[in-house]
Amino acid sequence: MLERRTDLALETRESFPEDDVEIQGVLLDKETIVIDKTNNYKMDISTVRITNKNGAKKMGKPCGSYITLETGDVGRLSEDCLENIINKLIYYIEELGGKLSEQRVIVCGLGNRHVTADSLGPLVVDELNITGHLAKEYGMEFLSKIGIGEMYAMAPGVMAQTGMEAAVTIESIVKTINPDILIVIDALAARSISRVATTIQVTDTGINPGSGVGNHRMGINEDNMGIKVIAIGIPTVVEAEVIVFDRIEAFMEKQNFSEEDINKFISNMGEPEINNMYVTPKNIDETVKCMCSLIARTINGCMKKF
Repeated sequence: MLERRTDLALETRESFPEDDVEIQGVLLDKETIVIDKTNNYKMDISTVRITNKNGAKKMGKPCGSYITLETGDVGRLSEDCLENIINKLIYYIEELGGKLSEQRVIVCGLGNRHVTADSLGPLVVDELNITGHLAKEYGMEFLSKIGIGEMYAMAPGVMAQTGMEAAVTIESIVKTINPDILIVIDALAARSISRVATTIQVTDTGINPGSGVGNHRMGINEDNMGIKVIAIGIPTVVEAEVIVFDRIEAFMEKQNFSEEDINKFISNMGEPEINNMYVTPKNIDETVKCMCSLIARTINGCMKKF
């Protein structure tokens, strides 16, 4: 049977047949909020909490909290909608990592800025209000007066560019800067086409660079970095074979094939030639810009003292 891989904890939880049944060690909370009363525009927020080893094994993800905001196409939203989303993101980031404006923060934008679907992290870093140099030159009292916290940022690139794992670079800089918390931004892979570039995941478990396209690297997490790590991810790709098999499955369901027959048919198809191909929307360049702006505004908002 095709393994429908995803970086979204919500999609992993939804993949279980017992979707409406409690899984030991995995808690799921969902809510829908109105972010535009005039147009009755709503946003779904889901929180998956993995609380023990059984839950971690079932989900294939480390213990922690995974908060998913299904924003829709942010490029089509009004400024009021965007402000409401930003405020919600700030709330959840501070829920997981504490008040950032009172901490020394380093933000790491993972990915390759020369590949549009993987450029999220570096482009977010470009839009941040960096203040670390101001703290060194004028002192923390100056930052307090202007009402902003101490923030550093970096975009370490990918292994093909540097020859080093991003985690190694980050670890060395963390030891030098000695921050209180690390914020990591990265592009992810989704299981569902509808969640590509329309969903934001915030988690306190860190991230594995390259996981969006199946390249597993050293984890950027609290165990390896020695400090709290908050990861913010947005899916920008979906596996091509998942799209193909989804269409086959949908067709066979309409023809009244049983679930057993469908699974047997797909299993017998063998490994497709497109198993290493990933698909991204045709307007991904504009969408990534909009998402980058949203995340950058969120982090900048987190750093404001008043």
